[in-house]
Order: sequence, then C-alpha cells, then structure tokens
Amino acid sequence: MSSLASLRILIANERKDRLERIAEIVTSLGHAVISRELEVTEVAAATEREHPDLAFVGLGISGTHALDMISEIVRESSCPVIALLESEDPTWVNEAAKRGIFAYIVDGNPEEMQGAIDITIRRYAEYTNLEGAFARRAVIERAKGIMMARQAIDERKAFELMRAQSQRSGHKLFDVAKAVVESHLLLVPPPASS
Repeated sequence: MSSLASLRILIANERKDRLERIAEIVTSLGHAVISRELEVTEVAAATEREHPDLAFVGLGISGTHALDMISEIVRESSCPVIALLESEDPTWVNEAAKRGIFAYIVDGNPEEMQGAIDITIRRYAEYTNLEGAFARRAVIERAKGIMMARQAIDERKAFELMRAQSQRSGHKLFDVAKAVVESHLLLVPPPASS
C-alpha cells in the first residue's frame, strides 16, 4: 500500500461483475469501499451521503451511463473521480475529462491502480488548495472595493488599511477582509426620508 492512509472509496459501474472486481482490488490495497452504485440516479445521493475520498467510475456497456455518473459525482464535488476503462477509448476519455475526471486507467494491476490513486489524491488536494486561495483572494478584493467606495480611497490605501488592522488585531488579512464584507451591509446609511 502507498504512503497515503486508507481511503473511503465509492465505486460506480453499471456492470455488477466489474464493480465487484474493482471492489476486490480496492479492498486488497487497504482501502474501504463505502458504496457500490449501479445506477446514475443513486450515485449522487451516495456521494452526498457518504462523502468519499475518491470515486472510481467504470466504463461499462454504455459510455453515456458512465459519463452521467461522473457528472453526478463531480456535481456533488466532494471527491476526485478516476475513470476505469477495459481498453483505450480516447474519444470517451476526452468527454470524461470535460465532465471532471482527474485521471483514467485501463484495467490494470493493483499497483497501477494504487499509483493512480496516489497521484489523484495529491492533485485533488492541490486543486482544492488553489480553489481556496482564489476564494480568499476574491473576498479580499471585494473588501477592498467596499472600502474604496465607502471611504473614497484608492485600492492601495484600502489594502494598507486592512493589512494594518490585521497586524494590530493579530488576525489574518483574510479574516479582516471577511469581516468587512460580512458587516458592510450593516453600515449602509438609512434611506433619505422624503
């Protein structure tokens, strides 16, 4: 097994025989299979309910069925998805990539599967960290805009004021910016009476 801890894995495949084979490999690698889904209608609920660390979606009889499963899991956006194929299918892989898979493997040995798991988990962590950084940056930008409008100052001055408050209070810059964004509606002057 890899250096990563045991993971909670959801497996989705319309073919029960492949689903069971994948589950055996995943279990032999030391991971827990927390859900086995055959139908698109069940996969979103299972993803929301179980909060898996990773999902495997197998390309079975219908490429559309597997793509729909990928879309449902990604829509819940709780974990990365690895697509499993029995043979190379570049067209399907391209469409699956558009739907949000992080990796794909052609049915291989357990070591290849574990390698794909390790890489996918690391890349997903990087992705979520980057996504968080963008979200934090957006809050800081919004706070600067609020301060610029309310105090008639430029962007540099708004940033300097937030940074100074951050240093004085011992709070992170993001926390100061978040406070500005969350409280600015309370500071709006009342409407002028006629």
